[in-house]
Amino acid sequence: MKHKNSRKDFEESPTESLVDPYGRKVTGLRISITNRCNFSCMYCHREGEDSCTCGPAGLEMKPELICEIVRVAAKFGIQKVKFSGGEPLIRKDFEEILACLPPLKEVSVTTNGLQLEERAKSLKAAGLDRINISLDTLIPEKYEEITGAPPGSLEKVIRGIDSAVEAGLIPVKLNMVLLKGINDNEIDSMMEFIRQYKGKVILQLIELMNIDPKLSKYMIDTKALEKSLTDRASDVIVRQLHHRKKYIIDGIEVEFVHPMDNSEFCAYCSRLRITADGKFKPCLLVNKNLVDFREAKNPKEIEKLLKLAVSRRRPYYSPVNISK
Repeated sequence: MKHKNSRKDFEESPTESLVDPYGRKVTGLRISITNRCNFSCMYCHREGEDSCTCGPAGLEMKPELICEIVRVAAKFGIQKVKFSGGEPLIRKDFEEILACLPPLKEVSVTTNGLQLEERAKSLKAAGLDRINISLDTLIPEKYEEITGAPPGSLEKVIRGIDSAVEAGLIPVKLNMVLLKGINDNEIDSMMEFIRQYKGKVILQLIELMNIDPKLSKYMIDTKALEKSLTDRASDVIVRQLHHRKKYIIDGIEVEFVHPMDNSEFCAYCSRLRITADGKFKPCLLVNKNLVDFREAKNPKEIEKLLKLAVSRRRPYYSPVNISK
């Protein structure tokens, strides 16, 4: 399958950009292509949706619609697309979706990695550039407790990481959601785990999104963690996206994602989300301002709805929270 996302064909300077009322330029899409999942992670936020709204596979967006949305968005400076779910690799036509995309700067996916061992090469050939893999622990019993996955899943996911590196889906980012009293004592062992990949794998520590009161007891002390990382790092790099920090520790790279109660995170948000059932979603944590584009009859109508969605974007965390 031919890779259609040629870097030399990517348009760096669009004639018009998508800018929300707060001056934030939208340069990326996060597209949920299914609400179905083969895991039941204890912390799953379902991409901010209250429940599965797309129903069975037959009601999910078709590849043609997904690619039309991306083609329209690319004309306005969308440079990066990240696919998510549910679990996106549940869709057997994911390679078809990748192959029909327009030229982009980066195409990535977030996956639990269970099916990655068999599909890493075909995903790369279809146009996938990079991959994020959820991995919260290296202890099989604990992995099954957190994810609800069947026995043997952790070993299969680790083989999937190896396959992703071999296929060139790099840098691979391992998403470790930190859970107090469950896996917060495993950061060092996870750092040792990625060392074997010699810079091709990055550890991404993620603050638990406490949108369910039942999860509050698992929230970690983020200030203590950041101080510990800073003290150990030989270098700290601030990324443009969300001003996120990268810590270089003994030759490996560790990022910390701190999205909760974080006005700086929101201030630099450059993504627009798309739900599995065909709606633009201006903010992960808000469900009252969605824009349905399923009935759009042509690219011009999609363009109009895209601009409407961008006009509804508001920073969820700000001095005065106007999104609730």
